[in-house]
Amino acid sequence: MIDVLGPEKRRRRTTQEKIAIVQQSFEPGMTVSLVARQHGVAASQLFLWRKQYQEGSLTAVAAGEQVVPASELAAAMKQIKELQRLLNKTPDVSRL
Repeated sequence: MIDVLGPEKRRRRTTQEKIAIVQQSFEPGMTVSLVARQHGVAASQLFLWRKQYQEGSLTAVAAGEQVVPASELAAAMKQIKELQRLLNKTPDVSRL
């Protein structure tokens, strides 16, 4: 006989929880699969969190800290590049 279990609810983990789990996975003698099993997450998920942690993108936003939407950042970066391009095209006035 096969027991069919009901759908489990996915647990949302805070950034602090993710960081703690990731740091545990880097401890000597610990493996990704062991830590993942202990915390009930897939090893592939833990590998993703580790990658994000090493890239610095697994960080919490502090309360009151301003956040800029990615679209605004992209537009600002585009404008900066255009202005830099224009500056490189203008003649050096200081030499006149």
